[in-house]
Amino acid sequence: MPADTWRTFFASATANIDILVYSGLFLAEDSGLLRILTDRARAGVRVRILLGDPDSPHVTTRGTEEGIGGDVMASRVKNAHALYRPLQDVEGVELRLHRTVLYNSIYRADNELLINLHAYGTRAPEAPVIYLTHTEANSTATTYLTSFEHVWTSAEPARRSL
Repeated sequence: MPADTWRTFFASATANIDILVYSGLFLAEDSGLLRILTDRARAGVRVRILLGDPDSPHVTTRGTEEGIGGDVMASRVKNAHALYRPLQDVEGVELRLHRTVLYNSIYRADNELLINLHAYGTRAPEAPVIYLTHTEANSTATTYLTSFEHVWTSAEPARRSL
């Protein structure tokens, strides 16, 4: 997906932005997107970012399964964390580390979701992304939002450095 699509998606949020990834390095490396997350938080949007704990065996396994190596995946998480670090000083932004198996990456802007459907042996950027809207209870979108909440409540606040 083009960078402008991600920027437009997150810039549209007025209440909630949620991101659940192992590294999501492509987002963290986009300075324009980081400005959008900062601006949205300063406008009162709740921004929650969940990165994989680089010490988690699940992060290592995912790197191995993607063919890039477990150490590389852990390094990607550390890079993303370093790039997100300035956001930890912005009121309204929370960054946590999770140790869960990541079946899908979840990106939320209010009631709109982008779900990266992970496939074994396939790098996340090569896997499909689906678009969902949360307009009613018990919808498909509700399943993913509930999943995000489960991971969020089990995750630990990110330290300033890894």
